[in-house]
Formats: sequence, C-alpha cells, structure tokens
Amino acid sequence: MANKFNSGDSRTRSSMSIFIVAGLCGFFFLLGTWQRSGFGKGDKIAIEMTKSGADCNIMPKLNIETHHSGQAGIIDDSDLKSNVYKPCHRRYTDYTPCQDQRRAMTFSRENMLYRERHCPSVKLRCLIPAPNGYVSPFPWPKSRDYVPYANAPYKSLTVEKAIQNWIQYEGNVFRFPGGGTQFPQGADKYIDQLASVIPIQNGTVRTALDTGCGVASWGAYLWNRNVITMSFAPRDSHQAQVQFALERGVPAVIGVLGTIKMPYPARAFDMAHCSRCLIPWGVNDGLYMKEVDRVLRHGGYWVLSGPPINWNTNYKAWQRPKEELQEEQRKIEEIAKLLCWEKKSEDGEMAIWQKRMDADSCRAAQENAGVTFCKESDDVWYKKMEPCVTPYNSAKTDEVRTGDLKPFPERLHAVPPRIASGSVSGVSVEAYLEDSKKWKKHVNAYRKIIKIIDTGRYRNIMDMNAGFGGFAAALQSPKLWVMNVVPTIAEHSHLGIVYERGLIGIYHDWCEAFSTYPRTYDLIHANGVFSLYKNKCEFEDILLEMDRILRPEGAVILRDEVDVLVKVKKMIGNMRWDFKMMDHEDGPLVPEKILIAVKQYWGNSTSTQ
Repeated sequence: MANKFNSGDSRTRSSMSIFIVAGLCGFFFLLGTWQRSGFGKGDKIAIEMTKSGADCNIMPKLNIETHHSGQAGIIDDSDLKSNVYKPCHRRYTDYTPCQDQRRAMTFSRENMLYRERHCPSVKLRCLIPAPNGYVSPFPWPKSRDYVPYANAPYKSLTVEKAIQNWIQYEGNVFRFPGGGTQFPQGADKYIDQLASVIPIQNGTVRTALDTGCGVASWGAYLWNRNVITMSFAPRDSHQAQVQFALERGVPAVIGVLGTIKMPYPARAFDMAHCSRCLIPWGVNDGLYMKEVDRVLRHGGYWVLSGPPINWNTNYKAWQRPKEELQEEQRKIEEIAKLLCWEKKSEDGEMAIWQKRMDADSCRAAQENAGVTFCKESDDVWYKKMEPCVTPYNSAKTDEVRTGDLKPFPERLHAVPPRIASGSVSGVSVEAYLEDSKKWKKHVNAYRKIIKIIDTGRYRNIMDMNAGFGGFAAALQSPKLWVMNVVPTIAEHSHLGIVYERGLIGIYHDWCEAFSTYPRTYDLIHANGVFSLYKNKCEFEDILLEMDRILRPEGAVILRDEVDVLVKVKKMIGNMRWDFKMMDHEDGPLVPEKILIAVKQYWGNSTSTQ
C-alpha cells in the first residue's frame, strides 16, 4: 500500500523544485502548483505554469494611492497594529469550537440538546495546527474511496462498522467501499432501488438532505447521478464521521435534529433521507417530521430506511419488541398523512413518501385533527422548532407553490420561480440576470489569477456571502462543489433562491465558528464579508476561523472595499499566509479590490507542546 500512494518525501522534493522553478512569478506561482502535500503532481503543473509565465502579472499589484469615487486617496495603515498569531496547542488539532465534546457534556441530553451548537464565550486567538504527516486529500473521484490516514487518524469506525462496509483501514489510507448500515452491499445498488420510485436521473431531483449521514456514502454516490447532497451528523461517539465525509470531498456539516430548526430555508430540498439515522420520528407529535416537511419542496420525496419499516418481518432481526415497532410505524404513517405526504412504496426495510403538490386532498383530515399551522419564515438561526405544520398556501403564487422548477442543469441559469413570480421583495428578474452576468465576469477574472481553480485541485469550496449563488453558478463543475453561506445578518436572505438554482447552502453568523472540522475547505471566497461585519465582531476572529477551516496550501479570495482590505491585509501578514492585493478587474479607479492568499504548509511539530 505504501508504494500505491506517494510518500511524503517525494512530495517535499517535488515542492522544493516547484518553488525554485517559480522564480519571478513568485506568489502567483503558488496558485498554479499542486503544492507540497499534493501527491506528486506538482512538477507537471509547475511546467505548465512556467510556460504561461507571461500571464503572471495578469493583475497589477495594487497601488494604495488608488483613485476611487473621483478622488485620489491614500490609505494610511501605519497606525494599524496586529497580533502575531502563534500555533495553538496540538490538542486543538481537530477543534470544533461550537461542538466541543467536553463542553457538550455539560448540557442536558434531552432532545439531543447537548449535541447542538454551544459556542464558547472566549475564543482562541491562535492557529490550529495540522496533524503530523498531514497531506492534501486525493483528487476527486479518487477521494471518494480513499482518505489519507494521517489526515483523520481515527480507527474506531473500522471496528464498530466493520460488517456494514463503511470504512476499512489499509496501510496509510482509509478505504471507503461505499457501504452503509442499510446498504452493506454498496450505495449504488441502494440508490438503484430508490431510482425505481424517485426520478433521480432526469434532473428533477437535484438537491438532497441526508439526516444522520454517517460517512456520507449516500451523498458521495448520488454525485454520479448529478444530485448534490447536504449531509449532516453530530459530533458524537462515531468519531470523525463528518470529517471523513469532507476529506472524501462530499458536502457535510456537523449538525443534529434536536431542539432548534435546521439552518436551511423552507422548500429547499427535492429529497430527504434517513438510513437508520436513529432519529425518533414519531415523538413529540412528529416534531422532526414537521421540520423535514418545512425544508422539503412540494413534490419532494422522503425516504426512511430501517426500523420501524416493515416491522412485522424484521422485528426479530432488530431484536426489538414487535409492539413497540408497530406503534412507532403507526405514528409515522399518521403524521405523514397530516403532512399531505403520499406513500409511494414500501419494499423491504425502505419506505418512500412524496409530499403532495397541494393540500386539497388532506385539508379535511388536517382540520379534523386540529392541526396548527406555522407562520412561515426563513429566520431560523437558533430558533426553536415549533409543533406546527408549514402551510401549503404560504407560497404566494401558484408558480412557487407548485415548485415549477426546470430540471438540472437548466435550472442553474434559469430565473428561479421565487424571483419570476415576484415573491422576493425588492428583487426583479433584471436585477437577478445582472447579478449572474457580474459573477461570470468576476469568476473569469479569478480563472486568470488562479490557473487551477476549476481543474480539480480545489474540490471543497466555500462562499462566505453567497447572495443569489452567482459565484457558485459561474464556477459550476463536476470537479467541485460550493457551500453557499448566507450570513444571518445579511439585509436580504436569498438562500431559497440558491436552492432553486440546484445549489446547496446554509445560514450562518460569521461572528461564530462554522459547523465543521478544521482543514475541510480547499478554497474560501469572501465577497464583502468584512464590510458586512464591520462593527459587528472582530475581523481577526473571522480570519482565524477562515484559517481553521482552510486546508494547508488552500487559497482565499477576498473581494471588498480598499480601506477594509488594507486592515485585513495587516492581520493576514501575521497568519502564515502568503498574499497579494490587486485592483478590481475593471481597473484601479474602482474602489473594490481583490486580495488573494495561500495558507502556508505547517504542522503539529511547530505547535505548542
């Protein structure tokens, strides 16, 4: 196995030759290499970049005495002071601030409260170290099946889930055969079974939600069917399951169905899935099913695989009382009817429901049951789940209500129904199309700066202030995916539009840590983030969080006003990032500037012992 995957020594030698060859191209050359931890491909890309050396200065270095707003202005940063950020202690290598295990144990276990987000009042002001021997993940699609052991050195799942084919340890790598608790024979066969009922192949189903995802093999294999999955699981005794998912190049976040709403908008997903996810769907009058219903698009599908489905056949194998399982399934069936979900299939241990396009057929049943309807709102950040049903008539027009979406990929660039219907206040079709045009232009400029942005070098990408998802749409490629983050303090919440484009995303407040492990993103894009959070929280805390979630030798693109970026640049200079600031693609008279950075490769050996 050691011969199958390149050793660290060969990568280091390759890296050193790359940096020597780089010569005058300097910083920009860093953005064109596979980099020291990149499994031996650096020399090839180094040659290609050397050949294109004439383009190294595609963007001129920013002249701080730049002209903007019709005036000549000089930005004086001489009085800006910044801390020198030292490495954190090595015990913080896999630190997840808002899902810290020790802090979690101080909260109640009722309704999984202790597995929810609980952020510290005091933040670390140091740089999270990588583990010893850390290397860049394999490129997709190889990363789906192999993860370097050094990146997540946890073997517990190889023992605990051995017979279920989740994960195997082979020398210096973990191998993921594609199995799961409900699909030990592989995710592909399991998805084939789903596809006999759900129109997965024709682009109708594009966005999926996997609750209690394990190592996210379901989402990993759906990718080949052009379905993008938002997977989540708690940080619990199944050590590093979400970390494994992201190392594989599969979208995932740390999360749980507990007491607060999921950080997603209403009517976002075409399909939701639970494969023996251990969520008690029938408790609290179906509170968790009602929350899934909130985020499920009209006409969308819910898949439940495992107990209690087909209990009368399986109760002995599950070693659970027959009566208990029977009552559990009865409650689920009853709640599904009140939610206007039609059962489409029950085969073996799998059942599939489809959310109806309208509520006419079940309105009488809802009235007889005294169903309470919610007031729909996408203000869900830290909001408690409510024991109510999201009404069908909350959609303002028939076009939105019936989920009139184009199949993917056509829907990526089509006008989303929420905009076409006029149901999004202050957003016209013309404004949306202009935004899309703008982001195509911006991304084309990025491609000239970062030659390898969509070659596969950057698989896991984050947009910290996604807007309509224009950056992700312009960058769309089967080689990458983008986590579109809509800040909770943004003036307008457009995450529902992002999902209608066939993209995925999440709400988040950047004054807090993101729900992920360290070193899980290859490229981070931040458009106007620091201007947005000016006077809301400290810039250095946002930068340190970016550093935490960015892989060694990952890249950052900052786009913001010049005075803001000058302050940010001062802090970045003490963070072990190489960086360059440059003018807007339209020239020096535009006050918006761009800062490109690359996180240096360093590891545990330099952290405090």
